[in-house]
Amino acid sequence: MVVHRPENSPENSTENSAGNRTGNHPERRSGRTRPRTSVAAYGAAALLAGGLSLAAPAGAADPHATGGGRTSERSCAAPTAPGVMACHALRRTDVTQPQEFRLHAVSPTATPAGYGPADLLSAYTLPGGGGAGTTVAIVDAYDDPNAEADLAVYRAQYGLPACTTANGCFRKINQNGGTSYPAGNTGWGSEISLDLDMVSAIAPNAHILLVEAGSATIGDLGTSVNQAVAQGAKYVSNSYGGGESATQTAWDVAYFNHPGVVVTVSSGDSGYGVQYPAASPFVTAVGGTSLSRASNARGWTESAWSGAGSGCSAYEGKPGWQTDGGCPRRTVADVSAVADPATGVAVYDTYGSPGWQVFGGTSVAAPVIAAVYADAGTPGIGSYPSSYPYARTYALYDVSGGSNGSCSPAYLCGGGSGYDGPTGLGSPDMTNGFTNAAQRVVSLRAHANNDYVTAENAGASPLIANRTAIGQWEQFDLIPLGGTNVALRAHADNRYVTAENAGAAALIANRTAIAQWETFQLVTNADGSVSLLAAADNQYVTAENAGASALIANRTAIGPWEEFDLIG
Repeated sequence: MVVHRPENSPENSTENSAGNRTGNHPERRSGRTRPRTSVAAYGAAALLAGGLSLAAPAGAADPHATGGGRTSERSCAAPTAPGVMACHALRRTDVTQPQEFRLHAVSPTATPAGYGPADLLSAYTLPGGGGAGTTVAIVDAYDDPNAEADLAVYRAQYGLPACTTANGCFRKINQNGGTSYPAGNTGWGSEISLDLDMVSAIAPNAHILLVEAGSATIGDLGTSVNQAVAQGAKYVSNSYGGGESATQTAWDVAYFNHPGVVVTVSSGDSGYGVQYPAASPFVTAVGGTSLSRASNARGWTESAWSGAGSGCSAYEGKPGWQTDGGCPRRTVADVSAVADPATGVAVYDTYGSPGWQVFGGTSVAAPVIAAVYADAGTPGIGSYPSSYPYARTYALYDVSGGSNGSCSPAYLCGGGSGYDGPTGLGSPDMTNGFTNAAQRVVSLRAHANNDYVTAENAGASPLIANRTAIGQWEQFDLIPLGGTNVALRAHADNRYVTAENAGAAALIANRTAIAQWETFQLVTNADGSVSLLAAADNQYVTAENAGASALIANRTAIGPWEEFDLIG
């Protein structure tokens, strides 16, 4: 069987760089089609002249054999004591990058080995330009002094908008909220680069908050999670873990119980077995898949990755939304995304590393899922977002095939139909599976002309009913406000629809908060269609002028052009 290798990875050398990384298991092999990595427009002309060091990372390496001469190694040493965590990043040691990247950090003529943003968006049917109006926090241990500079290279290579301290998009703080950073660590530095790059790939318009813990203990990392939430982040990604402990339920309460906040945690890279904090019932435990191009309708295929952590917790109670019958306690994982190093992602890291590299591990999957949540919208107040996918299993790709070990019952370690341990409920198919279960993602179709309402021009123009198909700008979050009152939020940019100017102007999706003119009464008509009554002026929304003009709330009665089909 041949191991899948992302396109633009030349035939790989067998050289293993020295690094402070250890490993202990073979990666799952896949014989699927090689992907074609897409590259968007390139920016940052100044970066084009940047040189790329080929120095190997420092430390001692224990490579994982991936088969066919392909190997990977851990970025962080395995934990040696209870309460000490290791990052879950696995770096391919056998990949030779295109010659162009030995000369320049960013190239308009070459593509780094490994999946890039366009590949991941395609694989998971995600919108481009997601994350607007959100802040995604990354929690890791120790300092990466090159984090912001390396992030700039990644985003420039793939044509993503700049995310810097200067423009307010990027912030780096310590676990106490200050800017006196902890000691550096190259292994965790690679993890930091991986996390920042994955959030950028999935939610390029999100702000990013990097919180650096003073050490890899659960106390410091957990304090960093609390700090991220205190700073206002609604999405917190954690790509680390260690063995379960009888004291972990106290850690749950101290660090991870944050209702209304998404907390994702990687499930581990050592195959069957449960790690903490993925076992916490308050977090979304993220497993891992092997992801390859395919000739099916989706264009991709996934199976359970052999390294993904999974199983039945020894200590944690079962959350109410988990219903699998073979484990009376908390089951890991909840959902999954790409993690196999053999089908890994492109990452740029120069802190003790040579620049462009290919990474795997569930450290890839955790920030991917955190960013998908950011694309999906704001979590419900008081809710636990780990429950959301369980309410919408139809909105996930069911991953089957593959395993991460031997176990009983078999679903805890083998990929199969429905829920399984290594991949949970599956991987993202758009963002609907990651929205608040109390809100719906809907489209509005004018009942009279069967055209969909769009927040056209990326929300900069008024709503109009003139689209023949549903795309990202024809989707709205239907947010319940009590009774029959709702708010509509453009799903692509997280902006609320307003009947601004006291109903005298057209509806437009450009508000960041819900007030009087962003509230509508949802009226159900006898034929099953709905009408929207602006709560502030008691006027109905119309797709006036036979759908040729923008929607406006200025009708006193319901006629054919005030009726809409609610799809979703």
